[in-house]
Amino acid sequence: MRNLRFILTLVFTVSVLHVVGVSQDGSTPPDNIVAGLQTKNDRYRIGFQDILEIQVFQHPSLNQRVAVGANGTIMLFRLDKPLIAVCKTERELAGVIADAYKNRFIRDPQVNVVVSEQRSQSVAVIGAVEKPGTYFINRRYHLLEMLAMAGGPNKESGTRLLVARTGSTTQCRDKGDETDGDQIAVMDFKIRDVQEGKQTLWMQPGDVVSLLKADIIYVYGNVNKQGTVEVREPITLTQALVAAEGMKNTAKKDKIRVLRQISGKADRQEFVYDLNDIDKGKVKDPFLEPNDIVAVSEDKVKTILYGLANSIKSSVPSIIYRTP
Repeated sequence: MRNLRFILTLVFTVSVLHVVGVSQDGSTPPDNIVAGLQTKNDRYRIGFQDILEIQVFQHPSLNQRVAVGANGTIMLFRLDKPLIAVCKTERELAGVIADAYKNRFIRDPQVNVVVSEQRSQSVAVIGAVEKPGTYFINRRYHLLEMLAMAGGPNKESGTRLLVARTGSTTQCRDKGDETDGDQIAVMDFKIRDVQEGKQTLWMQPGDVVSLLKADIIYVYGNVNKQGTVEVREPITLTQALVAAEGMKNTAKKDKIRVLRQISGKADRQEFVYDLNDIDKGKVKDPFLEPNDIVAVSEDKVKTILYGLANSIKSSVPSIIYRTP
């Protein structure tokens, strides 16, 4: 009975060693040689200028470090023809190299390919972020993840960000691609919506994320401080008026105009609000959008009345002076 258990244990051990690829000299081949045991993400597609580490098991003279050329190929030791590397995964390219060596002089070549430097698939994050720069990616990233990698918005950021989809430099096409790489698409997002998960986007190689600086609201007319108001978070009409240090006494509170540019056009759309209704809660305080113009009109009746009152005030001292 003990001999039977010993034999079964020995058979099991030999079987396991065979599966994981332990050779007679005790060494083990690279991880991706063993089918079914590879856990590395194969989604990354090799691109132009990527640096590859090529290892041929038990043939150290064939190991080399090579860059993907401008034509998408690599040239390896003892091979007469270049091999196409671009748009292949590490595993796929390892198979191509193995086939090439097998046809030449190696009976059963075991090849491992590792992208040691990813220079082709990148996303740029620019503008009002803490760490602007180019970030190389080797898997799918959400827009929020790229924003986090760049340190998030800085003190100068506004409320919006743009994503320019210029297309991957590898020119590889996956089924999940949303646009043709030959076209440039620009997408507009609100930073808060991205941070709260209300809006998201799968990034693609070649994307450029641009965080815009503080938005501008223009306030003019019968306010105490005309000019621009910098906006780094959503702002309402009442808040914009407070930022302009309030309205003058002659302001027409029942007719506050907001001029908003129509997307893609030079024309502006006009909205009229009654501040009295907003103060009483009858109407919600509207949120303004970047580049809105808030125009506070003059109440002519109030102007006349205040003018008379000022005239009376200025004449009172002289009347008192003349009275015997």
